[in-house]
Amino acid sequence: MSIGAALSEARQQAGMSVRQVSERTRIRETVIHAIERDDFSLCGGDFYARGHLRNLARAVGVDPGPILRAFEEIHGPETPVRASRIFQAETPVKMRERRSLNWTAAMAVGVLFIVVFGMTRLFGGDDAPRKMVERQPAAPPVTHAAPPAPTPGSIREVPARPEAADDIVVLKLKARKSSWVNVRDANGRRLFAGLVHAGGTRSWRVPKRARIFIGNAGAVELNVNGRDLGRLGRSGERYRRTFGPGEPTVPEVRANHTQ
Repeated sequence: MSIGAALSEARQQAGMSVRQVSERTRIRETVIHAIERDDFSLCGGDFYARGHLRNLARAVGVDPGPILRAFEEIHGPETPVRASRIFQAETPVKMRERRSLNWTAAMAVGVLFIVVFGMTRLFGGDDAPRKMVERQPAAPPVTHAAPPAPTPGSIREVPARPEAADDIVVLKLKARKSSWVNVRDANGRRLFAGLVHAGGTRSWRVPKRARIFIGNAGAVELNVNGRDLGRLGRSGERYRRTFGPGEPTVPEVRANHTQ
């Protein structure tokens, strides 16, 4: 079996198309088709052909060693390639010759500038700029009118906006032992859900209504709107309660499942 036929058979056994092998190896499809026909003329020489064979063999899952040895038996052993040959440019690059400064044109520009300057001084005189300045009218002074003084009847007192403290539920929690705590607002949005470790404190300001769930009622102390609720339950008991801005309005509910 030839080299190209062996690579083609290995590719088909791997379930890969020529396009897939080309995308994996970055080798053009036309070059892969030619190699599978044992045509290495599109590789650009034996040096590049060996590299293509190595990459194709690895892409289809075969050992490149036997493939390269079979190639050397046909085309001879690998010879070292000089770097100058690999990176040699196809067309020589011509360096642009450095053009010398055109002194004639520079001198002509300088002479023209001197002539124009001399004619301006000769026909205009020294007083010409001064006369132009004197003819410009002075800008009128800008005056800012003072705002009229307010009359006693025109002043209106704007009443201060009262703080909406009556709509806030203030929760303060202190954990004697670690406990799971879940706090939600009136819309069911979760404000806190996590483990409060022993000695830790938490506080929340919740608009309108606050829902709290405690996984271990005997492990925490709860203060609502400045009022200490005392012992919430026994150790290990789960506690769920809803509080409004004033006194708690919803009866106490003990849950048997966590949120």
